[in-house]
Amino acid sequence: MLEDYINNILWPSVVVAMLGLAAGLLGDSHHPPLNDIITTQDIIAGDVFFEITEPFPLEYTYRLRPAKDFGASFSRRMEGVALVPTIPAEACAKIINAMALRGNVALIDRGECSFLTKTINVEVAGANAAIITEFNNESSEFDYYIEMIHDNTNRETHIPAGFLLGRNGVVIRNTLKRLKRSHALVNLPVNLTFTPPSKINHPPWLGW
Repeated sequence: MLEDYINNILWPSVVVAMLGLAAGLLGDSHHPPLNDIITTQDIIAGDVFFEITEPFPLEYTYRLRPAKDFGASFSRRMEGVALVPTIPAEACAKIINAMALRGNVALIDRGECSFLTKTINVEVAGANAAIITEFNNESSEFDYYIEMIHDNTNRETHIPAGFLLGRNGVVIRNTLKRLKRSHALVNLPVNLTFTPPSKINHPPWLGW
C-alpha cells in the first residue's frame, strides 16, 4: 500500500509541482506580466503624431497634444505640406508671411495671447493647421505637454491645433535657421496604431 501510494500518488504530484515551478520561471523570463507591457495604444492615448520628411536632420516622428475644447480634429490627412514658422513668432498679430502659410501648417511660439487667438490668426492667413510649442527653454513647462483650452471668448476656429513638446519645437526651429530653410515638409497625421513602440521613429534627443 505504501509503495503504491508513493509510486502512483505522491511521486507524480511532486513531479507535476516541479514542472509547474520550472514552467513558471521560464514563463517569467519570456513573457513579462501583462501590466508591464507597453502598447502603442498606451503611448497614443488620444494624442496624434506627425512626421517630418525633410530636411534630413529632422526626419523623425513627433507627438502632438490636440487642443482640448476648440478647433477641428486632426482627421484630414495632410501629406507633403510645409511646416512654416510664423512671422511674428507668437502669431498674436496679423501674420506677415501669410503667403507661405496658405494650405500649410503653422509653427507658433507659445505666449503673449491665447491659444485660440493664435489659431484663429493663422487660419485667417490660410493655414490648414496650427502647431504651438514652448520655445523658452527656461520655462517650468518646457518639458511638458500643455492642455490648450478655449479662452472663453465668443469665437471659434475651424482648423485643428496641437501642442508640441518644447524640446522638439526648439530643435525644429533652430535646425531650420541653421540650414537657412523657411519650412520643413510634414505628413500629418500619421497612423501608428499597428506600429510597435520600439519601431516608432522618435527623435533621439527625446525619450518617450
